[in-house]
Amino acid sequence: MDNDSLWLGRLQTPVKYAAIVCGVVTALIYTFLVINKIFDADAIGMFEMIRPQGRPLVAVMLGSITLTMLFSSLYLSDFKGAIESKPDGFFDILSLITSRISMIAIAIIVLVMFYEVVARYIFSAPTLWANEMSLWVASFVFLLAGQYAMQQRSHIRIYVIYDMMPRWGQKTSDVISTALILFFAFSLVWGGYTDAETRFMRMETFGTYWDPPIPGIIKPAILFIISLVAVQAVSNLISDWHKAPEHLAHDDIDEIEIENIKKTLEQ
Repeated sequence: MDNDSLWLGRLQTPVKYAAIVCGVVTALIYTFLVINKIFDADAIGMFEMIRPQGRPLVAVMLGSITLTMLFSSLYLSDFKGAIESKPDGFFDILSLITSRISMIAIAIIVLVMFYEVVARYIFSAPTLWANEMSLWVASFVFLLAGQYAMQQRSHIRIYVIYDMMPRWGQKTSDVISTALILFFAFSLVWGGYTDAETRFMRMETFGTYWDPPIPGIIKPAILFIISLVAVQAVSNLISDWHKAPEHLAHDDIDEIEIENIKKTLEQ
């Protein structure tokens, strides 16, 4: 990643330290909960971690986790990856922030599954929550990845046809594709809003022992994030309107790579 600040500027250092402080607080609370669970079977465990009512320590833990992810994603979004396009405007920055949340979430999934494998196959003590936690977090990774792909223009486009069009034809195609995305987002929100509201208001759970409120959270999140994808599509259209089109259909031929392939086939 580049070391230059993209948008935080002087706030980069305070945000970095805020992420570190919140991370340390989270680690300390987690350590306390683990030690307490070892000596007290009735102590706070994963079952109570999604039920903070009457448990202030759980509320503090959830808050510290949220702040850690927020400040970490803000800090990481201030750097541009080697293959990333530079953000242009508020919605591009917002998509970068959510992409960093998705990146952190992937690391969380790996840790959860690693814990489950060790607990199951080494200590013969499988968990009742690891699989559902992974599904819960992975659903947000999937949704936020769509928003990031839209911001990076990484969605599918048939460049063989697109590059053959005149500039006015390319702009027309961009308008049509954006209109279709808006129509899809509107239809999804229009048809799913009542169901999402019902599930959210009663905080519908998964119906298992751990019983996380996956339906009550994911269904509204689908409508919200697909709306962000549609807004990002409009932002892309406005930002790219006066830019020269990218031609990706005829990439430069790598002669060295061709020679290497020939040598491999000869051998």
